[in-house]
Amino acid sequence: MKDFFSSQSKVYAAFRPTYPKELYEFIFRHVPEKKIAWDCATGNGQVAQFLSHHFDEVYATDISQQQLDHAVPENNIFYSKSQAEKTSFRDNEFDLITVAQALHWFDRDLFYEEARRVSKPNAVLAVWGYGLLSIEPVIDGLIMEFYNEKVGPYWDEARRLVEDEYRTITFPFDEVKAPAFSIKVDWTLDQLSGYFSSWSATQKYIRQQGNDPVPPVMNELQKYWNKPTMEVTFPIFLRLGKIEK
Repeated sequence: MKDFFSSQSKVYAAFRPTYPKELYEFIFRHVPEKKIAWDCATGNGQVAQFLSHHFDEVYATDISQQQLDHAVPENNIFYSKSQAEKTSFRDNEFDLITVAQALHWFDRDLFYEEARRVSKPNAVLAVWGYGLLSIEPVIDGLIMEFYNEKVGPYWDEARRLVEDEYRTITFPFDEVKAPAFSIKVDWTLDQLSGYFSSWSATQKYIRQQGNDPVPPVMNELQKYWNKPTMEVTFPIFLRLGKIEK
Protein backbone atom coordinates (compact mmCIF):
# COMPACT_ATOMS: atom_id res chain seq x y z
CA MET A 1 0.00 0.00 0.00
CA LYS A 2 1.27 3.45 -0.89
CA ASP A 3 0.05 6.32 1.27
CA PHE A 4 1.59 9.61 0.14
CA PHE A 5 -1.16 11.93 1.34
CA SER A 6 -1.73 11.43 5.06
CA SER A 7 0.99 13.91 6.00
CA GLN A 8 -0.64 16.72 4.00
CA SER A 9 -4.30 15.70 4.38
CA LYS A 10 -5.44 19.21 5.40
CA VAL A 11 -3.66 20.78 2.43
CA TYR A 12 -4.98 18.06 0.12
CA ALA A 13 -8.56 18.67 1.24
CA ALA A 14 -8.22 22.43 0.84
CA PHE A 15 -6.52 22.71 -2.53
CA ARG A 16 -7.39 19.72 -4.72
CA PRO A 17 -9.54 20.77 -7.72
CA THR A 18 -13.14 19.57 -7.95
CA TYR A 19 -14.54 17.61 -10.89
CA PRO A 20 -17.16 19.07 -13.25
CA LYS A 21 -20.77 17.90 -13.21
CA GLU A 22 -20.49 17.01 -16.93
CA LEU A 23 -18.13 14.18 -15.98
CA TYR A 24 -20.61 12.74 -13.50
CA GLU A 25 -23.54 13.18 -15.87
CA PHE A 26 -21.76 11.15 -18.52
CA ILE A 27 -20.96 8.38 -16.03
CA PHE A 28 -24.50 8.30 -14.63
CA ARG A 29 -25.98 7.81 -18.10
CA HIS A 30 -24.41 4.35 -18.11
CA VAL A 31 -25.48 3.29 -14.61
CA PRO A 32 -28.77 1.32 -14.77
CA GLU A 33 -29.69 1.71 -11.09
CA LYS A 34 -28.59 4.34 -8.58
CA LYS A 35 -28.96 2.80 -5.16
CA ILE A 36 -25.51 2.08 -3.74
CA ALA A 37 -22.11 3.39 -4.82
CA TRP A 38 -18.56 2.79 -3.64
CA ASP A 39 -16.04 5.62 -3.92
CA CYS A 40 -12.68 3.90 -3.54
CA ALA A 41 -9.66 5.93 -2.37
CA THR A 42 -12.04 8.75 -1.53
CA GLY A 43 -9.38 11.15 -0.23
CA ASN A 44 -11.14 14.33 0.82
CA GLY A 45 -14.55 12.86 -0.05
CA GLN A 46 -15.40 15.23 -2.90
CA VAL A 47 -16.57 12.45 -5.23
CA ALA A 48 -18.49 10.73 -2.45
CA GLN A 49 -20.25 13.99 -1.67
CA PHE A 50 -21.42 14.40 -5.27
CA LEU A 51 -22.53 10.78 -5.43
CA SER A 52 -24.49 11.21 -2.19
CA HIS A 53 -26.93 13.53 -3.97
CA HIS A 54 -27.70 10.88 -6.59
CA PHE A 55 -27.48 7.54 -4.76
CA ASP A 56 -29.34 6.28 -1.71
CA GLU A 57 -26.11 5.21 -0.02
CA VAL A 58 -22.45 5.88 -0.67
CA TYR A 59 -19.63 3.88 0.87
CA ALA A 60 -16.29 5.69 0.74
CA THR A 61 -12.98 4.08 1.64
CA ASP A 62 -9.37 5.16 1.91
CA ILE A 63 -6.19 3.72 3.43
CA SER A 64 -5.48 7.05 5.16
CA GLN A 65 -7.36 7.76 8.38
CA GLN A 66 -6.04 11.33 8.25
CA GLN A 67 -7.70 11.79 4.87
CA LEU A 68 -10.95 10.36 6.17
CA ASP A 69 -10.81 12.68 9.18
CA HIS A 70 -10.95 15.64 6.76
CA ALA A 71 -13.53 14.16 4.38
CA VAL A 72 -16.83 15.92 3.70
CA PRO A 73 -19.65 14.56 5.90
CA GLU A 74 -23.12 13.68 4.56
CA ASN A 75 -25.84 11.62 6.23
CA ASN A 76 -25.77 8.93 3.54
CA ILE A 77 -21.99 8.65 3.18
CA PHE A 78 -20.38 5.87 5.20
CA TYR A 79 -16.62 6.35 5.49
CA SER A 80 -14.25 3.57 6.47
CA LYS A 81 -10.55 2.79 6.37
CA SER A 82 -9.86 0.03 3.86
CA GLN A 83 -7.52 -1.13 1.15
CA ALA A 84 -8.84 -0.96 -2.39
CA GLU A 85 -7.89 -4.57 -3.06
CA LYS A 86 -9.57 -6.20 -0.03
CA THR A 87 -12.73 -4.92 1.61
CA SER A 88 -15.42 -6.19 3.99
CA PHE A 89 -18.23 -5.39 1.54
CA ARG A 90 -20.76 -8.06 0.61
CA ASP A 91 -20.85 -9.71 -2.79
CA ASN A 92 -23.06 -8.09 -5.46
CA GLU A 93 -23.56 -4.85 -3.55
CA PHE A 94 -22.74 -1.83 -5.72
CA ASP A 95 -24.28 -0.21 -8.79
CA LEU A 96 -21.29 2.08 -9.37
CA ILE A 97 -17.66 2.02 -8.29
CA THR A 98 -15.57 5.17 -8.70
CA VAL A 99 -11.83 5.77 -8.40
CA ALA A 100 -10.63 9.34 -8.89
CA GLN A 101 -6.91 10.10 -9.32
CA ALA A 102 -5.88 6.94 -7.47
CA LEU A 103 -5.94 3.82 -9.68
CA HIS A 104 -2.22 4.17 -10.39
CA TRP A 105 -1.49 3.47 -6.70
CA PHE A 106 -3.39 0.15 -6.66
CA ASP A 107 -2.49 -3.44 -7.28
CA ARG A 108 -4.87 -3.30 -10.21
CA ASP A 109 -5.35 -7.03 -10.77
CA LEU A 110 -6.43 -7.53 -7.17
CA PHE A 111 -8.60 -4.43 -7.23
CA TYR A 112 -10.36 -5.56 -10.40
CA GLU A 113 -11.08 -8.91 -8.73
CA GLU A 114 -12.54 -7.14 -5.72
CA ALA A 115 -14.58 -4.80 -7.93
CA ARG A 116 -16.11 -7.78 -9.71
CA ARG A 117 -16.93 -9.46 -6.42
CA VAL A 118 -18.69 -6.51 -4.79
CA SER A 119 -20.49 -5.17 -7.87
CA LYS A 120 -24.00 -6.04 -8.99
CA PRO A 121 -24.58 -7.50 -12.45
CA ASN A 122 -24.28 -4.68 -15.03
CA ALA A 123 -22.62 -2.35 -12.55
CA VAL A 124 -20.18 0.28 -13.80
CA LEU A 125 -16.56 1.00 -12.89
CA ALA A 126 -15.45 4.59 -13.56
CA VAL A 127 -11.79 5.50 -13.09
CA TRP A 128 -10.42 8.90 -13.94
CA GLY A 129 -7.67 11.36 -13.27
CA TYR A 130 -6.37 14.73 -14.34
CA GLY A 131 -3.14 15.86 -15.90
CA LEU A 132 -0.85 18.81 -15.33
CA LEU A 133 -2.57 22.18 -15.24
CA SER A 134 -2.17 24.96 -17.80
CA ILE A 135 -2.64 28.71 -17.43
CA GLU A 136 -0.72 30.61 -20.10
CA PRO A 137 2.52 29.83 -21.97
CA VAL A 138 5.11 31.64 -19.84
CA ILE A 139 3.59 30.45 -16.58
CA ASP A 140 3.17 26.94 -17.97
CA GLY A 141 6.87 26.81 -18.80
CA LEU A 142 7.83 27.66 -15.21
CA ILE A 143 5.38 25.08 -13.86
CA MET A 144 6.77 22.41 -16.18
CA GLU A 145 10.30 23.21 -14.99
CA PHE A 146 9.17 22.87 -11.37
CA TYR A 147 7.27 19.65 -12.12
CA ASN A 148 10.01 17.97 -14.14
CA GLU A 149 13.25 19.39 -12.76
CA LYS A 150 12.76 20.53 -9.18
CA VAL A 151 10.41 17.88 -7.81
CA GLY A 152 10.60 15.54 -10.80
CA PRO A 153 12.99 13.03 -9.17
CA TYR A 154 10.62 12.77 -6.18
CA TRP A 155 7.56 11.54 -8.07
CA ASP A 156 6.72 7.88 -7.59
CA GLU A 157 7.05 5.84 -10.78
CA ALA A 158 3.26 5.33 -10.74
CA ARG A 159 2.92 8.99 -11.75
CA ARG A 160 3.85 7.97 -15.29
CA LEU A 161 0.49 6.23 -15.59
CA VAL A 162 -1.21 9.57 -14.97
CA GLU A 163 1.01 11.25 -17.54
CA ASP A 164 -0.06 8.52 -20.00
CA GLU A 165 -3.71 9.22 -19.08
CA TYR A 166 -4.16 5.55 -18.07
CA ARG A 167 -3.90 4.52 -21.71
CA THR A 168 -1.23 1.94 -20.88
CA ILE A 169 -3.08 0.20 -18.05
CA THR A 170 -5.03 -3.02 -18.45
CA PHE A 171 -8.76 -2.38 -18.15
CA PRO A 172 -10.55 -5.74 -18.54
CA PHE A 173 -14.12 -4.52 -18.79
CA ASP A 174 -16.68 -3.78 -21.49
CA GLU A 175 -15.35 -0.29 -22.07
CA VAL A 176 -17.45 2.72 -23.06
CA LYS A 177 -15.69 5.33 -25.17
CA ALA A 178 -15.50 8.55 -23.19
CA PRO A 179 -15.15 12.15 -24.40
CA ALA A 180 -12.56 14.56 -23.04
CA PHE A 181 -13.42 16.65 -20.00
CA SER A 182 -11.63 19.42 -18.16
CA ILE A 183 -11.60 21.24 -14.86
CA LYS A 184 -11.60 25.03 -15.12
CA VAL A 185 -11.12 27.12 -12.02
CA ASP A 186 -10.20 30.73 -11.25
CA TRP A 187 -7.35 30.62 -8.76
CA THR A 188 -5.31 33.12 -6.83
CA LEU A 189 -1.56 32.70 -6.64
CA ASP A 190 -1.99 31.45 -3.06
CA GLN A 191 -4.35 28.71 -4.22
CA LEU A 192 -1.83 27.60 -6.82
CA SER A 193 0.84 27.53 -4.13
CA GLY A 194 -1.38 25.39 -1.92
CA TYR A 195 -1.97 22.98 -4.77
CA PHE A 196 1.76 22.58 -5.40
CA SER A 197 2.21 21.89 -1.68
CA SER A 198 -0.34 19.05 -1.89
CA TRP A 199 1.78 17.13 -4.41
CA SER A 200 3.27 13.92 -3.06
CA ALA A 201 6.55 14.79 -4.80
CA THR A 202 6.68 18.14 -3.00
CA GLN A 203 6.19 16.50 0.37
CA LYS A 204 8.86 13.90 -0.39
CA TYR A 205 11.26 16.68 -1.44
CA ILE A 206 10.65 18.48 1.87
CA ARG A 207 11.24 15.32 3.89
CA GLN A 208 14.47 14.49 2.10
CA GLN A 209 15.93 17.95 1.51
CA GLY A 210 14.71 19.73 4.63
CA ASN A 211 13.39 22.78 2.78
CA ASP A 212 10.26 23.76 0.87
CA PRO A 213 10.69 24.05 -2.93
CA VAL A 214 7.40 25.91 -3.44
CA PRO A 215 8.24 29.52 -2.33
CA PRO A 216 11.04 30.01 -4.90
CA VAL A 217 8.85 28.98 -7.83
CA MET A 218 6.00 31.14 -6.52
CA ASN A 219 8.35 34.14 -6.46
CA GLU A 220 9.08 33.53 -10.14
CA LEU A 221 5.43 33.02 -11.03
CA GLN A 222 4.45 36.22 -9.27
CA LYS A 223 6.28 38.21 -11.95
CA TYR A 224 3.79 36.97 -14.55
CA TRP A 225 0.66 36.74 -12.40
CA ASN A 226 -0.95 39.97 -13.55
CA LYS A 227 -4.51 39.49 -12.20
CA PRO A 228 -6.02 38.70 -8.78
CA THR A 229 -7.19 35.37 -10.23
CA MET A 230 -6.30 33.50 -13.41
CA GLU A 231 -8.06 30.64 -15.17
CA VAL A 232 -6.47 27.27 -14.51
CA THR A 233 -7.32 24.27 -16.71
CA PHE A 234 -6.77 20.62 -15.86
CA PRO A 235 -7.41 17.99 -18.58
CA ILE A 236 -9.46 15.01 -17.33
CA PHE A 237 -9.17 11.47 -18.68
CA LEU A 238 -11.78 8.80 -18.01
CA ARG A 239 -12.01 5.05 -18.47
CA LEU A 240 -15.49 3.67 -18.00
CA GLY A 241 -16.44 0.01 -18.10
CA LYS A 242 -19.41 -2.25 -17.52
CA ILE A 243 -18.54 -5.05 -15.13
CA GLU A 244 -19.52 -8.42 -16.57
CA LYS A 245 -20.13 -11.07 -13.91
